[in-house]
Amino acid sequence: MFKTLATAALVFGASAVAQTEGPLPADAKFTLMALRSASPVHFSSVSAAKSGLFLQLPNQEASCDGEAATQATFYLKDGGLFLYAASATPQQLYADRSGMGQGVIGFTTGAQPTPKNGERGTFALDANNNLNFNGAAFLACPNSIDGAWSLWVSTGVAEPAGNKDCLGVSLRAVEAVNPNGCVYTS
Repeated sequence: MFKTLATAALVFGASAVAQTEGPLPADAKFTLMALRSASPVHFSSVSAAKSGLFLQLPNQEASCDGEAATQATFYLKDGGLFLYAASATPQQLYADRSGMGQGVIGFTTGAQPTPKNGERGTFALDANNNLNFNGAAFLACPNSIDGAWSLWVSTGVAEPAGNKDCLGVSLRAVEAVNPNGCVYTS
């Protein structure tokens, strides 16, 4: 369908991305897009809001250094995944893979602690720039806030927190040429 990820990124609204051959640089800022062929979330951008990650969220209501952002910008540091904010305290992601959390993904700001079973690492990009959490992929579940799809770490639970019709997705990192620093709602 699309010959390059850069073309796909333009279609889903990320005009400030670069096509990257091979792994991203270690200090890269990047956006994430969902890959799940022949699904309603294929090529959807990842947004951050209300301490979670979403696909197809109409408005993330983030406070940004530049223009309003329709998708989140990330970076990796020492196995941690952070939301990019050039002028604010970074927000760091975590996952709760316990029986209670079932793979929920969230983020905290500064010295704010993670929930009881929250884990901050290890997030990594593979050779194809697909994000994983300790080797695990991700699930997208429909019918979340504002009609968006919520994102979860795959823990072997097909319907985390009772969500129905979840899909396994790859989250592909696409380098952000001009990253827009934002503070996302918690």
